[in-house]
Amino acid sequence: MSVVTLYSHPDCHLCEEALTVLRRLSRELGFALAERDIGEDDALQRAYFERVPVVVLDGEELCEYVVDETALRERLESRQ
Repeated sequence: MSVVTLYSHPDCHLCEEALTVLRRLSRELGFALAERDIGEDDALQRAYFERVPVVVLDGEELCEYVVDETALRERLESRQ
């Protein structure tokens, strides 16, 4: 099963929107969803501070700021 990780931080409206979209797509497309708060790790904070939300599929950055549903669907379909 593929894993989609959302790098985010609290009080980020774009992060909340991305999480809503990813939860819906997870039910539809059958991937595992993980959420990481970048504030809990200094390395993540440095890597993603001004780019959240960042969506990563199986370790590969897919998009930032908004969820690119088309790209996510295409990548998941190509892995089946």
